[in-house]
Amino acid sequence: MLCEFCKKKEATVHYTKIVGGEIEELHLCDECARNHGEIEFDSSFSFHKLLTGLIDNIYGGSTKEKVEEIKCSFCGLDYSRFRQSGKFGCARCYETFKSNLIPLFKGIHGHTNHVGKVPKRTNETLAKERKIQSLKAEMARLVAKEAFEEAAIIRDQIRELEKELDS
Repeated sequence: MLCEFCKKKEATVHYTKIVGGEIEELHLCDECARNHGEIEFDSSFSFHKLLTGLIDNIYGGSTKEKVEEIKCSFCGLDYSRFRQSGKFGCARCYETFKSNLIPLFKGIHGHTNHVGKVPKRTNETLAKERKIQSLKAEMARLVAKEAFEEAAIIRDQIRELEKELDS
């Protein structure tokens, strides 16, 4: 698809704007997109900017000022400097800022416990145990929805995996 402005280069930026139910789409090349007034480009991706944006989204208003006052007693790093750099000053910062980080981690990962990944070929037992945990959570979700037939299928899968672990 060619750029809608210059009609010369391939469109690499696809911009969709929805205002009041009206959909406006633009298909532009890089150069025209940079020169277009409505589209703001920052070509450098920064994990720090992503992290700061998430923190700002979670904490707003008066809570934000209280959070900014927290300071690590070991290294002296305050929360506002952590937000600016995206880096902790020491290992104790994790504990100092823990109450502020939990909602952030939950927002990013969907949970607050580190589960990691284990290659199946290295530890089959651990992989099965994690599969059982996952299936139990799924079964509980299905029971809460009163999807008992689907929950029974998951229950049978759990029993099969538990038999394999016992043998």
